[in-house]
Amino acid sequence: MSVVRAAVAILQRPDGQVLLAERPVGKPWEGWWEFPGGKIEAGETPFHALVRELREELGVEVEKATPWMLRRFDYPDRKVELHFFIVRDWQHEPRSCEGQQLSWQHPTALTVGPMLPANEPILAALSLPSIYAISNAAELGEKAFLNRLQSALDQGLRLLQLREKHLSADGLQRLAEQVLKMTQPYQARVLLNGDVDTARALGFSGVHFSAASLMALSERPQQMLCAASCHDARELAHAQSLALDFVVLSPVLPTLSHPDAPVLGWDGFADLAHESSLPVYALGGMQPEYLEQAWQQGAHGIAMMRGAWG
Repeated sequence: MSVVRAAVAILQRPDGQVLLAERPVGKPWEGWWEFPGGKIEAGETPFHALVRELREELGVEVEKATPWMLRRFDYPDRKVELHFFIVRDWQHEPRSCEGQQLSWQHPTALTVGPMLPANEPILAALSLPSIYAISNAAELGEKAFLNRLQSALDQGLRLLQLREKHLSADGLQRLAEQVLKMTQPYQARVLLNGDVDTARALGFSGVHFSAASLMALSERPQQMLCAASCHDARELAHAQSLALDFVVLSPVLPTLSHPDAPVLGWDGFADLAHESSLPVYALGGMQPEYLEQAWQQGAHGIAMMRGAWG
């Protein structure tokens, strides 16, 4: 069975809404909804196919598109390889040029459907914010960390990893209770860097696995957000095989704690991220101003410890 390669666009407004299109009458899967895009022709790069398809389908001119994920899916009659791009800037208001219905939708509150099966996991990924903060109470002190967490929540932080290996079980529980109480009014999701049972018992949204824990994992926990730390293609492939929700890939740049350690660099990061079927956060030496560069290299966003807390 041949593989159909396609470029797919996530046209994203600043408020997070994305554009969906209904497949018109007469096409396979008519009446189903999908993200705009189309086949990559012979001799085309995925990006050039994206630009052409959006011009033909929607009458828009792409100004800024960043690579995001590569997903493969087997339909009964064909295999598809979907090159997803996030498109944040374009000229002209999208319009129906091929008889398709269009609708701006928020990924977590769709009012249209059904979605094509290959596109369903994309909606969950789109609900992840661009910034993933990692706690640093060990260095800042708990009081200072909690003060800075409050400030970050007020400024929009919505995804946090609690990673405090120095704490006893009782100390972790006390800090977790304070963090979860603070984040709840903001609907921020908090993952525990630790074991699944502790994360469930303390009421975390999910769990973040170390690379070693990831490689020992044979099945992902259900009904919780699952992420992992990866450093190479082998770890990334295992995270993909488990269908985790996202990964962090590191170290991209030198860090204060390991200034002389080998790093991926942006090129090495991009080589791995461009082949990923999961959202990938860049970690290691990150600062908020690196977000745009991370997007250009295929990242979903950036993960920060010191950079998250000023």
